[in-house]
Amino acid sequence: MSIREWFEDRRKITGLLKDSVEGDSKDVNEMDKNKNLSIDYVKINRLWVQCDNCESLLYIRFLRENKSICEECGYYLQMNSSDRIELIIDRGTWRPMDEDMYTLDVLQFHSEDEPSNSDPLNSEDEPYKDHITSCQIETGLTDAIQTGIGKLNGIPIALGVMDFKFMGGSMGSVVGEKITRLIERATEESLPVIMVCASGGARMQEGSFSLMQMAKIASALYIHQKDKKLLYLSILTSPTTGGVTASFGMLGDIIIAEPKAYIAFAGKRVIEQTLGQKVIEDFQVTEHLFGHGLFDPIVPRNLLKGVLSELFKLYGLPREKNER
Repeated sequence: MSIREWFEDRRKITGLLKDSVEGDSKDVNEMDKNKNLSIDYVKINRLWVQCDNCESLLYIRFLRENKSICEECGYYLQMNSSDRIELIIDRGTWRPMDEDMYTLDVLQFHSEDEPSNSDPLNSEDEPYKDHITSCQIETGLTDAIQTGIGKLNGIPIALGVMDFKFMGGSMGSVVGEKITRLIERATEESLPVIMVCASGGARMQEGSFSLMQMAKIASALYIHQKDKKLLYLSILTSPTTGGVTASFGMLGDIIIAEPKAYIAFAGKRVIEQTLGQKVIEDFQVTEHLFGHGLFDPIVPRNLLKGVLSELFKLYGLPREKNER
């Protein structure tokens, strides 16, 4: 029996035991067993992950080494922001910005002072500030983006990377402010900007405050691109939707997309209900959109850093003197 087969059998047995404990027992001993099983299940989840496409079981350590690409079917799994920074930036050159900036519940969305019949197991029913706190604990980030200055093959750049695991990468006031500050600093230091997009769009819990970020970021980019003639590249990963697609995601001098990425403004269901007709399958996937000129190259992850470096050389961006 292979390790994978052994693990799958163990997982099935654990699942059956877990179901039986949760369904029938209420005494203290059975509750302790259930608790122990849950702890083991959490530990296992930290070591293995299932491919969303072919459902193969993947060892997380090997998956990270393979840049979160399934070795069985080649499917692109989501990468967190830290792994993407490691993928793009030279080791030891990353200088993060605004790490201590965090969100306030200005609108008191779903305030605890109001009566609520929320389900404590469903994070979507949590008060906004509690949801933010739980995402911060789970991801180790203060919000849905990391920004900073680093080097890509010796070329200084400003980089922003969205993290879909933090509230679906939604864009609120903090995300918009961090991106704007990054662009403004890049403009001052004459650096190219790269934005890696992975977002469900504007954050509904912040209402019009989140929508204002679209115009604020676009204004900063106008100065960076048009007035200062500096380079801005956007990289669209899966998913990139809503207000991010409608603003800085599509404003790049060069727009790069990952293979098989879901890129859209509105979802398929909304479009069908609005138009009153069916739309074709996969019409919002990278390869179909590429045929309609929505962006420039489709670049696999393992080639991304090299392609970016060549583009910077094409634009005449120099490496630092001590990197020559």
